Amino acid sequence: MHKIFIYNFKIASESILANKLRAVLTSLGIIFGVASVITMLAIGKGAEQEILEKMKLLGTNNIIIKPLNKKELADKQKEIDNEGENDGKKESKSGKFSPGLSLSDVYSIKKIIPDIVSVNPEIILELNAYSDGFKRNVNLIGIDKDYFKSNFSNIEIGNLFNEQNFNNAEPVCIISHRIKSKLFPTDNPINKRIKCGTQWLKVIGVLEERELSKDNMQNLNLRDYNEDIYVPISTVLLRFANRSLVTKANLQRDNRRQVIEVENYHQLDRIIITFKNNEKMTQSAEVIKRMLLRKHNTVEDFEIIVPEMLLEQEQSTKRIFNFVLGAIASISLLVGGIGIMNIMLASVLERMKEIGVRKALGATRTDILLQFLSEAVAISITGGIIGIILGISGSYLIEELTEIQTIISAVSVLLSFVVSVSVGLIFGITPARRASLEDPIELLRYE
Repeated sequence: MHKIFIYNFKIASESILANKLRAVLTSLGIIFGVASVITMLAIGKGAEQEILEKMKLLGTNNIIIKPLNKKELADKQKEIDNEGENDGKKESKSGKFSPGLSLSDVYSIKKIIPDIVSVNPEIILELNAYSDGFKRNVNLIGIDKDYFKSNFSNIEIGNLFNEQNFNNAEPVCIISHRIKSKLFPTDNPINKRIKCGTQWLKVIGVLEERELSKDNMQNLNLRDYNEDIYVPISTVLLRFANRSLVTKANLQRDNRRQVIEVENYHQLDRIIITFKNNEKMTQSAEVIKRMLLRKHNTVEDFEIIVPEMLLEQEQSTKRIFNFVLGAIASISLLVGGIGIMNIMLASVLERMKEIGVRKALGATRTDILLQFLSEAVAISITGGIIGIILGISGSYLIEELTEIQTIISAVSVLLSFVVSVSVGLIFGITPARRASLEDPIELLRYE
């Protein structure tokens, strides 16, 4: 049986080579269809990987609480007031006092909310760091004891903070890998000192470098973690800044003797709450919001972000987008299949005499069926291979020119090839069957 198939495939190949232009035009639909499917799946896979990276950065079991400064709060209150006017219920809270986001809120969250792994407050200060004549603009981050456990950060050399560092507000720090490269390019930084602002800090550890794309940092509103210097939060509050205290800056007056209000009055710049699981995160976020409103005198000067919900929404949007792109690409394969059927039907009409001669010389219906089916499959296979090459090249070209991440998987290549062969089989059956059913006597009379 395999000899018969090989023989008929050889005849089919000779027929294709005898009509190269027709074969090329017939296979164009398959070529572009396969290339489109591979490219679209590569874009979809890249988008999926991007979502996973974002989930890893933000944490799927996290809730983030961010403070609103005076301007942001005023803008938000204006929106609320406008909505109230439209509804006929105007209720302004702009004149009310709020202590702002503080460590007191952290303690309350730990005490009230169940199933919490950790509650990590952050204070973020932008300042200059100096060491041995080197200068670098850095983010000084005040953190709590559990920060590194839930932040996917690993120590490269040195040690993490201990209990004594926090209790005594010691001037110690852990630096990122890039800060170490900039301030200590050739030296081991452990136990050496860095001047941050007006304070000297002893380096006790260096973190491993974290890979962050610029797109992820912009889309997720993240800072560059590789520019961070970490210190105990007690050290920041004692030695650098505690915005919850009334200071000279708070009492400053302008020329008209009016008090100049400090823009950011919050003690903390961020609170990250990590849960054991994500089953009750939405309900917990609502409880946290109500609790903070009571503590902040009903002033909503904070924003609660549930990253999982945002990422799920983005993932759903991209999934629909990829499905649409895949459907459009699949249409090319359908058109290619119809093209194969049309050309093969035309080929049957052109070669009536040839079919008649073959049947007169002893060719069976199966032989004729296999011959024309082999032609359709051969065109599909050739188009599939060319399409795979174009699809892979196109994916790399898109990533190079547009900076859209594309990931080509073996499954997508195999799937596209199998589909192209299937198209040849499905759409080649009708012309092949028609050729095999023709009466040899009528075929020999055909002019």
